[in-house]
Amino acid sequence: MGRGKIEMKKIENISNRQVTFSKRRAGLFKKAEELSILCDAQVGVIVFSSTNRLYKFASSTSSMKQIVDRYNSCLDYSDTVENVVEHEVNALKDEVAKLRLVTGRMMGKKLDGLNFSELQQLEHQLTEGILSIKNNKEQVLLELLEKSNLHIEELGRNSCNHYPEKSQAARKNSGGSSTVVCDYNSDREEDSDTSLRLG
Repeated sequence: MGRGKIEMKKIENISNRQVTFSKRRAGLFKKAEELSILCDAQVGVIVFSSTNRLYKFASSTSSMKQIVDRYNSCLDYSDTVENVVEHEVNALKDEVAKLRLVTGRMMGKKLDGLNFSELQQLEHQLTEGILSIKNNKEQVLLELLEKSNLHIEELGRNSCNHYPEKSQAARKNSGGSSTVVCDYNSDREEDSDTSLRLG
């Protein structure tokens, strides 16, 4: 017959409680020793009985004092890291708030509390920003205009290729130079004369 499940509550009978305490404590220390040996871990177990007696176990590679000191140093380091992180988070929040305030003032909002010199400085900054934006805008427009001119010249060269006889005539008239001039006006005049004759 299998062992019954033990209900997890305080054992009221003192003698039964003491027997259970002794068995469970021995099992706990045995498991702690196995953990330290199998996994090469530093293990420390401290147990106080209901009668305030101290029972302790420390892995064979270290003493209880070493384990406790290491535990305390880890706690101190954890507290230090937590304090540093909290400080950095607060600093970032302050920086975000300042940036939002500056952005709002650049948009003409949140101007309450500024004196005359601060308002004048803000106006100067905005003026410089507008001039810089205008200069960049003009530069972009000039670049677009230059690209458009190059595109128009390319279209003109491609149009000359559709009138090879005109290009050759222009070359002969220019004394054999490599410059090619397309005479579109003469083409239009010839087309108009032809239409008049046909009419």
